[in-house]
Amino acid sequence: MSYRLGVDVGGTFTDLLLINEISGETFTAKVPSTPHDSSVGVLNGIDRICEESGVNVTDIARVMHGTTVATNAVLTGKGASVALVTTQGYKHVLQVARSFCPGGLGGWVSYMKKPLLAPLELTIEASERVGADGSIVKALDEEKLTQSLQALRDKGGFTALTISFINAYVNGENERQAQAVAQRVFPDMPISISSDVVPELQEYERTETTVVNSYVRPEVAKYVDNLYGALTERMGSDIHLSILRSDGGLASARSAAESPVNLLMSGPAGGVAGAIHFCKQGGFNDILTFDMGGTSTDVALIQNATARVRRETRVGDVTVRAPSVDVRTVGAGGGSIAFVPELTKALRVGPESAGAKPGPAAYMKGGVEPTVCDANVVLGYLPSDVQLGGKMAINRDAAVAAVKKVADAMDISVEEAAEGIIKIANEAMFGALRLVSVEQGFDPREFALVGFGGAGPLHANALGILTQAWPAIIPPGPGVLCAYGDATTQVRDEASQTLVSLIDNLTDDAFKQVLTELAEKASSTLLADGISMDEQTITYEADVRYTGQAFQLCVPFSKQDLEDKGLSLLKKHFDAEHTQLFTFALEEGHEVVMVRAVATAKSKALPTPPPVNTSYTLEDCMLTDSQIYYEGSYHDAVIYERRKLHEALSVKGPAVICEMDSTTVVLPGYVATVDSVGNLLLNPLSNPESTGK
Repeated sequence: MSYRLGVDVGGTFTDLLLINEISGETFTAKVPSTPHDSSVGVLNGIDRICEESGVNVTDIARVMHGTTVATNAVLTGKGASVALVTTQGYKHVLQVARSFCPGGLGGWVSYMKKPLLAPLELTIEASERVGADGSIVKALDEEKLTQSLQALRDKGGFTALTISFINAYVNGENERQAQAVAQRVFPDMPISISSDVVPELQEYERTETTVVNSYVRPEVAKYVDNLYGALTERMGSDIHLSILRSDGGLASARSAAESPVNLLMSGPAGGVAGAIHFCKQGGFNDILTFDMGGTSTDVALIQNATARVRRETRVGDVTVRAPSVDVRTVGAGGGSIAFVPELTKALRVGPESAGAKPGPAAYMKGGVEPTVCDANVVLGYLPSDVQLGGKMAINRDAAVAAVKKVADAMDISVEEAAEGIIKIANEAMFGALRLVSVEQGFDPREFALVGFGGAGPLHANALGILTQAWPAIIPPGPGVLCAYGDATTQVRDEASQTLVSLIDNLTDDAFKQVLTELAEKASSTLLADGISMDEQTITYEADVRYTGQAFQLCVPFSKQDLEDKGLSLLKKHFDAEHTQLFTFALEEGHEVVMVRAVATAKSKALPTPPPVNTSYTLEDCMLTDSQIYYEGSYHDAVIYERRKLHEALSVKGPAVICEMDSTTVVLPGYVATVDSVGNLLLNPLSNPESTGK
């Protein structure tokens, strides 16, 4: 029997999903995260899920893992100390940056620039120069570079080295020579060169991205090596470990350790992949997703069952040139702390979170501050007799005591305070959803809304009301959906090349030759991981702009599209996207800036999970009667068991639907149905038949 395991590490919980690759049967588990060393939580979760499922740990053949190790290293400033080698005359490339101060017109007054990831005192210059056309204007002076590196070694104070030369994106020969010199001086040090990490124009972005790769590389490599060692010890030497990339694809453990800059948005990408998996099967190709965990909420827009990917990834104050699913994050999670400032007396929620420790007051792990989770407990949305992960009890009295702090500060009832906390959290998430929809030219009413994460289903109905995006969909296993996405996505890599040419000046043959070379480069990584060409799919993307623009839009296409329609297809697709975003398009001046090939391992469909027993009646699904507080008053409600619900049943609100990893609230005036895939569909009672878009 063969199994694959998806693992997602969040700020509060580590989620696991085990899939039987023959029968399609799934098992889930949820254990507290261990922020001091997230691999401990992963191994605890593996023990838990194997114990509860009765599966022998050696039967697991593949582990797919979404990790926040790289993200946390940047956010907490706990990455490596990085030294930098630049072209002579470009020592201040990171310091000058884009000469931009964030903030309003007076932003330069209050802006405090954070220390560089590669400080000036650890930056040296190399005597070399590559021309803009790729020609070697000045060969690398290896002897002088060796002396500079030896002086740098004597100074010490760094554990990683970055090499980034001007125009190396066109020709990386001098960088590769410098790397060879550096390896002789620093034989055991990780060395990143820009022509390998991100061979794209714009020297600041290229240098910053390569430096960040060096900054997180030792931490990620250590984590991956330790986890892989622990897994092989438990599961055998043939275990295959893959890490989720920011763009929603998988990378082998080897590739992830070498290019960790591609992992900065690893965590959120898993949930998007899982949402697409279930919604596409249910006939929903255009969706808005919100993944509400313990610390934050991640939102994304999916069109035609494809996630929008942006070419830049921003974590904290750091922006790197690496592809990532276009996810926006807001500090509103189940653990977000509510408070009333003494000065304004206005209720605030987040961004500070109770996290995994001490957690919400209701978890009885030492937390005493009121959180969004506690507010849900007070309102009856999260029943106190429901256990998270099947192991964690919820204490309503503790939640009431915590929320009473807010109620007393505002001189209102505990219920009113709790409802206020929930409404503020909902508005924060609604604002993030507007960022990816309305502000990108999309009407949310033309999309379905997908709520997941441990806390997402609690708020899905309310966010459906705010966005008017119906139905509000709760996929199977919403609390571990990120882990499901990790387990069902495929290995992916890409290769890019800067072009900067008017489309009218390109010939089809020359363009196809560039694509062929990029396809070979992209697929080579997969070949190194044992994935043959027959098992790969190659797609292409071109970054296009109008001449003179400072930004470009990504246009995806296939080689067959190019054969059928020629280069004019790039103009057509770019104009449509430009009109969508900015309401106009120009007739000429289309310029290709960058072209890339994306190699993806072909998807191997999983068997359909066993069907639900359709003999259950609605009464069979009932657990107990309860009450929920909504819009200023209490309503009688029923608590149902989700695993028994099927297509022939419908649940009218007010109701609470419970499962192992999450809880769904159906508000008064709304109804929940189940589709053939197992998705819960929430709709207004006046529109109960909405099952697809």
